[in-house]
Amino acid sequence: MAKPKKSSGKKGSKKKAPSKKTVRDIVKRIKESQKAAAARQNSRSKKDEEKKPPKPKPKEEPEKIEEEIPEEEEELEEEEYEEEEEPEEPGEEEEKPRAMGGSGEPEEPEGGEGEPGEVPEEMQVAAVVEKEQEFEPLPEREGEPKKTKVLDSYTFLSESIPVEVAIVQKEDFVPVYSISIPGIAGGTKLLLETKLRAELISDVKLDITEILDPKKQEMVKAKFQDSAMRVLGRNFPQLPPEKRKILASYLIQNTLGMGELETPLHDEFLEEVVVNNSRDPVWVYHKKYGWCKTNLRLKNEERIYDYAALVARKVGRQINILSPLLDAHLPNGDRVNATLFPVSNYGNTMTIRKFSRNPWTITNLIRSKTISPEVAATIWLCVQSELSLLVSGGTGSGKTSFLNAMAGLIPANQRIISIEDTRELTLPSFLHWVPMVTREPNPEGKGEVSMLNLMVNALRQRPDRIVVGEVRRQKEAEVLFEAMHTGHSVYATLHADNASQTISRLVNPPINVPEENLDALAGIVVQYRQRRLNIRRTLEFAEVQNQGDLNMIYRWDSKRDVTVKSGKLDSIAKTIELYSGLTAKEIDQDVAEKVSVLNWMVKHGYEAVNEVGSIVSNYYQTPEEVLSSVKKNKAWEF
Repeated sequence: MAKPKKSSGKKGSKKKAPSKKTVRDIVKRIKESQKAAAARQNSRSKKDEEKKPPKPKPKEEPEKIEEEIPEEEEELEEEEYEEEEEPEEPGEEEEKPRAMGGSGEPEEPEGGEGEPGEVPEEMQVAAVVEKEQEFEPLPEREGEPKKTKVLDSYTFLSESIPVEVAIVQKEDFVPVYSISIPGIAGGTKLLLETKLRAELISDVKLDITEILDPKKQEMVKAKFQDSAMRVLGRNFPQLPPEKRKILASYLIQNTLGMGELETPLHDEFLEEVVVNNSRDPVWVYHKKYGWCKTNLRLKNEERIYDYAALVARKVGRQINILSPLLDAHLPNGDRVNATLFPVSNYGNTMTIRKFSRNPWTITNLIRSKTISPEVAATIWLCVQSELSLLVSGGTGSGKTSFLNAMAGLIPANQRIISIEDTRELTLPSFLHWVPMVTREPNPEGKGEVSMLNLMVNALRQRPDRIVVGEVRRQKEAEVLFEAMHTGHSVYATLHADNASQTISRLVNPPINVPEENLDALAGIVVQYRQRRLNIRRTLEFAEVQNQGDLNMIYRWDSKRDVTVKSGKLDSIAKTIELYSGLTAKEIDQDVAEKVSVLNWMVKHGYEAVNEVGSIVSNYYQTPEEVLSSVKKNKAWEF
């Protein structure tokens, strides 16, 4: 066993550098060394009293002491020193601390007169520890409140339930969408979701087929409403009728609907409601603040599966281990996508894309600076002249929203056929409109109705305008361009980031449309979403010439956030002149006239789909009356 080294104790002798061990470890071992030395000293003093042994040889004493030294003490570096054989009195240590060498003799001061003597290593380490503990952050900051900033707050009604929303920015990367129902405490919620829910289900006498039938939805809801009021009357006889109605709506949402998810689904500022698993909070996509976490969390994975199965049953489909994917829609038009574990590794998921209750109109887009009035007026002229247009853009760029706004400019005396995978379009109620949707095959692989089937069938319904949700395949594109060539005005969407990519996608596989057919398309509108600033803009408007050549008319300048005119109408102007007789000067005047009408509608706040559609239809029939109101800045009487 190696012997502990001792300091020479001579003046000017150099000491080795301190150990690299952490300060806390050094202090701990020093204390252990002191305790061991004190124990040895006590044992030696007892032996001396019992028996006086002969004086030990100088060489044997270190060996005897060394046997009693613990192994941990041997691992210490030179800064750990052996205590004196006779313990110092406390008074002397307090008055003047002495630096002890390994021999037990006091060391001489290192400096000359006036310089302090050497401070013991133990005292240096203790000072360092004391200083470090002054800045120990964890115990003090654990209870401190985090910095929060309220970005927005508002209220809305979830059926008859008042809901309060606060969007808060905490010490996180995304805002928190905090939702609460005033007046319904946690205990009341628990009672409603357990005992009273069971009473309500046993009180209502309905067959499962009636509950799942979309045509009988209002009748089923009315019966549950009456039963819920009776159940609450029995359990809360003193409750006012207004409060009872609120609790009845909450009870019905948790019985017929999707429980916790029903409340955010009624918020018009949300576009998506997403469940990733039962461990993570529910996420929402806010129109103004983008992705936000919520204070909602589903109880377990079974709850997510129950909600997905409920949606599947309502549309006559099923989701299980053999068929773990679901793409369906709710009766109100909301689109639902669900996946089950282990296809989604972290748990069962649900993605609900809300169907817009207040669809986008051309004035909405102008007010939000998505499009300039000049570009909107030019597109309006193309729609009025029955020219075919294609709306392209990336995911979430607002293609379908722009398609909806564009379709609202169609005259009321023309027949419209819309074809979609899932119903997303909402046109004015007075238009001659037939919406059609595709259908997935049943579990046996039968009963599918594809978009191609609907497009071929639409041509037999004598449509004036055909609106297609999205073009994905070659056969669909062939039918689409065939409809253009046969005199139908067609509007559709396509995934592409700009006008040139749109042409490239059309003429290359998998769509593969011949370049000779592209001249049937009048123009391309490109929508763009700037994710960093969470804004949507009309990036480009280009007209399509022979063989797919492009003439850029308008382009968005991202630095100044303005739309710049980069060219003049050429092929579109020639087509309008050919079929309408308007000269280039008259076309410019017509566009300027439409700009004034659009600015007037924006100024007066006419943004509802029926309001915009009514003014546009009146403009087609009696333009003088509309222009008179525009010049006088007079409100329109609907």
